[in-house]
Amino acid sequence: MKVQLLYFARVREKTGLGAEMVELPESIETVADLLAWQKQRTPEYGEAFAESDVIRVALDQQHARPDSPVAGAREIAFFPPVTGG
Repeated sequence: MKVQLLYFARVREKTGLGAEMVELPESIETVADLLAWQKQRTPEYGEAFAESDVIRVALDQQHARPDSPVAGAREIAFFPPVTGG
C-alpha cells in the first residue's frame, strides 16, 4: 500500500523530512504496527519514534487510535505531544 506520510514538529526535525511517499509492508495493519515499523527504519526514525506511545496519528485528517486499521488511508500524519508556554 502506497501512502503519504506527514511529519510535524520534533518528528520532522529528527527524520529530516516534512513528508514522503512510501510503500508500506503488507504486515502493517494498524497504527501501532506502523509506529513499530517507523522505529526500525533508520537510526533517525528510531529516535523520532522512540516515544511512540505519546505520538498522535491522523489517518486522512482524522485522529486515530493505536488499534485503528491503516488500510485505505491515503495520508498518515504524525504529531508529537504539544506543550504550551
